[in-house]
Order: sequence, then structure tokens, then C-alpha cells
Amino acid sequence: MDSIKVLVIATSIQNIADSNYKAGIWLEELATPYYIFKAAGTSITMASPNGGLVPVDPRSQSIIVATPRTKRFLNDVEAMDFLSHSIILKDVKDDDFDVAYLPGGHGPMWDLADNKILKQLLERFYNAGKPIGAVCHGVVGLLSLQNDNGEFLVKGKNLTGFSNTEEASTGLAHVLPFLLESRLAAIGALYTKGEDYLSYMVTDGNIVTGQNPDSSGQVAKKIMELAENRKEASSQYKGSLIK
Repeated sequence: MDSIKVLVIATSIQNIADSNYKAGIWLEELATPYYIFKAAGTSITMASPNGGLVPVDPRSQSIIVATPRTKRFLNDVEAMDFLSHSIILKDVKDDDFDVAYLPGGHGPMWDLADNKILKQLLERFYNAGKPIGAVCHGVVGLLSLQNDNGEFLVKGKNLTGFSNTEEASTGLAHVLPFLLESRLAAIGALYTKGEDYLSYMVTDGNIVTGQNPDSSGQVAKKIMELAENRKEASSQYKGSLIK
């Protein structure tokens, strides 16, 4: 069976507009899944709206929140090269990948929340039954998706994402364009959450969401499981046709 091809879709936003705050990807939400994907023998590609270097939120590299995975990533030449060479999102072809994963950080609130290219790409992933994983603020990439009836795709679906209470604790709620939990509820998603900053994952069909950085490993493992099951089912079906 061919190796699974993973597409990681990250932000290109480094600075939060009209403020002194930095944005970028939250490193734990990339580092932990990155090593899970690598251990599974997958092929991993990073894409972002602007391509090139994906910015990292400096707060996610601080001693206070550093984890063994983020430390390993920062000292891994191959991993840092991966971070530096994302392809431009508009050049991505959905047929080239088996699964999509969206890490968070505050950046996606600006360049992934209402991104028409991302919308079309993820709608094709969803309609093809390919797993889509999103963690923390990466869940904003699902907000604009629509079903065949023109309704929000997340309407009536079980999802999670960075909670309002967690957002309040960051001290950045006042500079954000919206609160993710509130927006999900407003467009009809069935939002649930666990305890602040502890792993909490929700699966609904081929969409897997995680509440916060601590959820990223759980989400990565689940979308890999779904992708492997899908590959195996496809292989068995093709085998039955040959017989």
C-alpha cells in the first residue's frame, strides 16, 4: 500500500494587525503531529497562503510552554527546513494528498478563516471522504465551507476548537476579529469543549477537531487512522475487481 500523503496547511500571518502582538503558527500544534506523521512513514507537505517560511508565534517557543516535541523540532535541521519551505496554497492540488491537517496559532484567524482557495480545497477533500484534522485556531479553516445546499458545512456537526475561556486567558481576545467558540455556535455547529488546555478531540465523519495545543497529538493519530482505513478499504475494493 502506498504511503499516505499529508498536507499541512498553516498561516502566513506573523504580526497581528494594528497591535504589537506577534502571531504565527503555535509550534506544539505542528511539532507533535509532524513526528507522528513521520513515524507512520507518511509523505508530508506544508502549504500556506504566501508560501515560503511559516512564521512561529514566539510565545510557543518560550521556556514556559516548551515541550520535548517543540525542543526536538527546533533542533531538527530537516524539520526546520520543512517549516521554511511551504508551497503556495493556490498551487495545491487536492488529488495529490490523502489527508489535510490545519494547526493553529492566532494567525489563521486572519488568513484562513475566509480564504476562498482554502474553502474550495477543503470542500473537495470533504466531498471525497478524505480526513480533515484541525486543532485550536486551525478550526477557523472550516468556517466558510459549504455543503451542496449552500449551507455552512459545520452546521449540525460535532466540533471543538479554542474555547472562549482559553481565549480570555491569552489576553488577546480584544484584538481578535471574533471568538472561535462563539462563531462556531453562531453558524450552527454543535460545539463542545473539555477542560482548558487539556486534550479534547471530537470526530464527526471525516472531520476531526481538537480544542487546544495539547489535543494535537490525539488529532494527528485519529486522522492517520481514518486515512489508513480509507486506503485499506480502497485497496481491498480494487483487489476484488481484479478477481
